[in-house]
Amino acid sequence: MIKSMTGFGRCEVQEAQRKITIEMKSVNHRYLDVNIKMPKKLNFFEAAIRNELKNYIQRGKVDVFISYEDYTETNVCVKYNKELAAEYMEYLKQMAEDFSLDNDVRVSTLSRYPEVFSMEEQTVDEEQLWQLLDRAIKGAAQGFVDTRIKEGEHLKEDLLAKLDGMLDHVDFITERSPQIIAEYRQKLEEKVKDLLEDVKIDENRLLTEVTIFADRVCVDEELVRLRSHIESTRDTLLAGGSIGRKLDFIAQEMNREANTILSKASDLEISNRGIELKTEIEKVREQIQNIE
Repeated sequence: MIKSMTGFGRCEVQEAQRKITIEMKSVNHRYLDVNIKMPKKLNFFEAAIRNELKNYIQRGKVDVFISYEDYTETNVCVKYNKELAAEYMEYLKQMAEDFSLDNDVRVSTLSRYPEVFSMEEQTVDEEQLWQLLDRAIKGAAQGFVDTRIKEGEHLKEDLLAKLDGMLDHVDFITERSPQIIAEYRQKLEEKVKDLLEDVKIDENRLLTEVTIFADRVCVDEELVRLRSHIESTRDTLLAGGSIGRKLDFIAQEMNREANTILSKASDLEISNRGIELKTEIEKVREQIQNIE
């Protein structure tokens, strides 16, 4: 099977105390580029998340969105900073002595001084949180891969159909090429006869001219290589796997052969087929860009 680089996946995992929701989407990219947006509380797990995603994705620009909700009522606690309170008291006592004032500080007053009391989030069990997060990642990634496979199968069917159309053009040019040489010889003979009238035609000179023409317009090697590239593309598609880069290289080679065939074309029918061939190759190259 082959995979498209366009995909989407979503998974929501919920327990009594917390919920994690993960959404993933991707577009084509030359390499694997993962962008993760998540709460700061989960930053500790970024490396583990990336390693897990590599088990599912080889190429593509992937955006991952992670949301986290904590329903725990006791997830924060009050922290009493005794050392800071003592320092406040020491300075207040000194102020009272310096200015001959009564030291009338009460507990309720001292408690309102900055940082004497603070709210502190309780430590989360990282192992337990990772288990929940890992379940969500795997669920979202599997759904993501499923959509890529489905889209990849559509791409494969369309590409195979386009390859059949390209082979039709190659077959036509293969059959037509010898005919234009024969037609050139016939036209050349007729033209010489018209010019020389009753003078006998020099067969050797005629053969030389035809041979030069045939060598100039010969595309046999290009057609053989192009047919081989088309068959190689078909075999690669049927084999499946992470084949995008390989197919892109083959498509470049097909385009090179098609350009050469078109540059040598001296026949309108072959030129038209060459243009159609290049058009189909460009369509194939565009679709290959979206294969992982």
